[in-house]
Amino acid sequence: MGSTGLLAFTPRGIWCEQADVYIDPWRPVDRAIITHAHSDHARRGSRYYLASPITKALMHARLGEDLLIDTLQHGQSVTINGVKFSLHPAGHIPGSMQVRVEYQGEVWVATGDHKRHLDGISDAFEPVRCHTIITECTFGLPIYRWKEPDVIFNEMNGWWRDNAANGICSVISAYSLGKAQRVMMGVDRSIGPILVHGAVANMNTVLQDCGLELPPWEHITKDTPKERFRNALVITPGSALDTSWTNRMKPFSTAMASGWMQLRGWRRRGNIDKGFVLSDHADWDALLLAVKESGAERVIATHGYTDLFSQYLRSVGYDATAESTEFAGEAGADVQDGTRSVDPPGRPETPAP
Repeated sequence: MGSTGLLAFTPRGIWCEQADVYIDPWRPVDRAIITHAHSDHARRGSRYYLASPITKALMHARLGEDLLIDTLQHGQSVTINGVKFSLHPAGHIPGSMQVRVEYQGEVWVATGDHKRHLDGISDAFEPVRCHTIITECTFGLPIYRWKEPDVIFNEMNGWWRDNAANGICSVISAYSLGKAQRVMMGVDRSIGPILVHGAVANMNTVLQDCGLELPPWEHITKDTPKERFRNALVITPGSALDTSWTNRMKPFSTAMASGWMQLRGWRRRGNIDKGFVLSDHADWDALLLAVKESGAERVIATHGYTDLFSQYLRSVGYDATAESTEFAGEAGADVQDGTRSVDPPGRPETPAP
């Protein structure tokens, strides 16, 4: 069992012993608080769940209507055996939340996955003051610094526009939950129609039922005429690339929207034509800002470049450690709906600054 204090890292997940509650457990437990609905954080098998209303709807759609899920709105709290829990926006995907845990004056925050850039679909990240912060560091190296989203979408629009002018379908790989809707909201819809894979259509429907306003989109079926693809933007999980599903769209150009596009060689490894550096995770600067704004003296780094990130934090005065989890970060958030999980490339030989 790792770490001491209000929360501990156990073989089942992040555990609050006083309340007997787990945060994003990776093994079945009695009571679980879920930060967001990506499949590496929200799993079947637990007896009772607590989540935001949007995460509840997404979990029911992804994992089954039989799950027993209570909801907690932002600004509300629940107390279990003297421990106060509240949820605060993480900015990662729709419904994503950080978990604030307070007991006898001690405050911990588990961020889950988070980001700072506004995406048009998620509530903005909210800094939460605490004594100890548990943060992801999927992109916890200084080489990961994101451009403004408008810059990336201008690049994406240029690729789509050039393809459309030449009668070439534009096929982009994006996680069905979060990234796909972010792409839909960010691109120039005047270029052509937006067509989506069934996994994306399912998530779109749930999110629209929750009140999210998305631009017009079409679900690709066996009856979608071939000519409909000519100037279209097709959004799909990566599992559908290089399959018979995409063959009917020829001629097409492929792309991927991911923070891993920052690394040389990733596009070649993924056998795609174009890469766009668009991540739903915090970059180096945003990770450091989240730690600073939390006011925490202690930092626990999980999933990502944990050793290097915590090493840097120690060098600037924090009590920082790394803990292992079964979270997958950007490489495996969508395994549940069929998106292929591609491990991140080998660690670049970049020392912590």
